[in-house]
Amino acid sequence: MGIFGVRHLQVLLLFLGVTIGYCLRIGMSMAVVPMANSSSANENIEDFGWNKQQKDLVLSSFFWGYAITQMPSGYIAGIWSAQKLLSIGMLICGVLNVVTPIAASQWDLPAVLVCRVGMGLTQACLMPCAHTLLSKWAPPSERARLGTFAYAGAQFGTVIAMPISGFLAASRVGWPSIFYVFGALAIVWSTVFLLFGADSPSSHSSISQEEKEYIEDSLRTKETKADDEIQQNLRVPWKEIFTSVPMWALIIVHVGQNWGYWTLLTEIPSYMTGVLNFKIDKSGWISALPYLAMWLLSFPVSWLSDFALEKGMPRGIVRKISNTVAHWGPAIALACMSVIPTDNYIWAVLLLIISVGLNAGSLCGFQINHIDLSPNFAGTMMSITNFMATIASIIAPLIVSVIAPDESNADQWNIVFYVSAAIYFLGNLVFVICGKGEVQWWNDPEAVETRRRQGRREDVENETQT
Repeated sequence: MGIFGVRHLQVLLLFLGVTIGYCLRIGMSMAVVPMANSSSANENIEDFGWNKQQKDLVLSSFFWGYAITQMPSGYIAGIWSAQKLLSIGMLICGVLNVVTPIAASQWDLPAVLVCRVGMGLTQACLMPCAHTLLSKWAPPSERARLGTFAYAGAQFGTVIAMPISGFLAASRVGWPSIFYVFGALAIVWSTVFLLFGADSPSSHSSISQEEKEYIEDSLRTKETKADDEIQQNLRVPWKEIFTSVPMWALIIVHVGQNWGYWTLLTEIPSYMTGVLNFKIDKSGWISALPYLAMWLLSFPVSWLSDFALEKGMPRGIVRKISNTVAHWGPAIALACMSVIPTDNYIWAVLLLIISVGLNAGSLCGFQINHIDLSPNFAGTMMSITNFMATIASIIAPLIVSVIAPDESNADQWNIVFYVSAAIYFLGNLVFVICGKGEVQWWNDPEAVETRRRQGRREDVENETQT
């Protein structure tokens, strides 16, 4: 099969797509600072004089649209084409990003909110489509490594977006260039993925027979293009999914992840400039360090995860250990933030690096657990948990604006860190107690139908007896 197969190309394309998707998100976290006050970057570029509440409104608006189409996108990816849906969604998202500064100069805050909501609507398919594609392309023995590599694009995108955005904001073109550059990258990527991506091994035109059989045998499937169509017509067992305890454990831990992760992701630039007094061109580089740590740690963590599975450790235990490191480690680090003097920025930055870096374990923890529980409906499950978690992503910046209206007040920020630590801890506690690592019975459509028929017969018998 060679060292680099078609499955690796598909995962590489997903990695680049997730990277660019996060660049589109993070760009606004950096751009909102000079958009509100241009003196923080380039005084010659127009600004809009937004206050803290308006800035947080802009940061949360992406997730309004993201939440609305999250579940529909997972369903469409399953019944149509995850590859085409993702290509089209990212294309439209890139175009909206490019027009954002133009619309802002004409209509100010309302136009920016419309663009960001539109971007959320079209990028909502990113994670459900990626999950659907990984469930078809990643053999179980490689799932942690391939899945982690694909989703590590989130951290890599953050790592490059923050310093690049800081540099672009201070350039001659100013903050609008952030939107032009990242939007153009999204347009290019969507075109490439439409040409070279594929929904499954059976639908790829140039995959070798050897690699195709290796993937399908490992997934215990033998597919043709006709089988792909049958797969797309599988009925989603909604009732069984929503009454599954491991599924609810996934929902809760995903909510905890998004609250803690997105609070830090959207607010670190403001904390750096407000409390630690960094300039935006410097805060971009410093803000990126925690995500660089997470990206670098994701690779040894994924290798250790697959190694543990190869040595016979139960999959559920591996997922729970990985996620415990990912959530309880950051919870401790965030709690320690309150005792660090604000004039000692080195310790503050170090704790932020630890809190975000250790979160790499989540990539081998809950984030690929959907595929463990149900390969057939992993995309749909991701859309459900991500929808719930997106609500937390919307609420978190708004809660931060209430808790910490003064960006230079360290005591207010300490409350933000305590809340995030508590949510991290409780979410993972539920996952440890209730999570599972085995394929659930409702992944098999025949088993679902059999149980439903038995249930109907029992209902009829009970009615007859009464």
